[in-house]
Amino acid sequence: MLRELLLADRAWLSPWEASTPGIRYPIDTKWMVKSLLDQAKRGTGLALVMEFNGEVVGQLNVANILYGSVSSGTIGYWIAKKAAGNSIVPISVAMTIDYLLSDGGLHRVEIDIRPENEASLRVVEKLGLREEGLKQRYIHIDGAWRDHRIFAITSEEISGSMLSRVRNAKPQ
Repeated sequence: MLRELLLADRAWLSPWEASTPGIRYPIDTKWMVKSLLDQAKRGTGLALVMEFNGEVVGQLNVANILYGSVSSGTIGYWIAKKAAGNSIVPISVAMTIDYLLSDGGLHRVEIDIRPENEASLRVVEKLGLREEGLKQRYIHIDGAWRDHRIFAITSEEISGSMLSRVRNAKPQ
């Protein structure tokens, strides 16, 4: 299912997907799923799928989960082109942040976004995440090292739930 979505939406997704410098290779969803499951077993990651009308339409991952004095994780996601614009990503991210900052035991959640990714910038705007700065040449994406704007939220910054923030956000 994920493989078919990733292949069908190559042109839509590739400008935002991590790549390995000097290597172009086909999508290996078996390796990706195995890697995500290994991270989940170690407690350093969490892999989720997004559904809409009973159909898988995207993926949300929490990476770099650290506990103890850091207690933080980083969210990344993608959605199929046909499902974009239905508030699936903001709702999924909000629910994930709610979980991570309560039952998940984290204190801080971060989302890193390329400055030109307007759709993802709208997600963090709807959620009211605080911008922290810029990571220069942070992740190799689509053949080059790309800058990312950093957005974050801590448990102290939330009154109520993130899901209620999304529900109360003004349509754009």
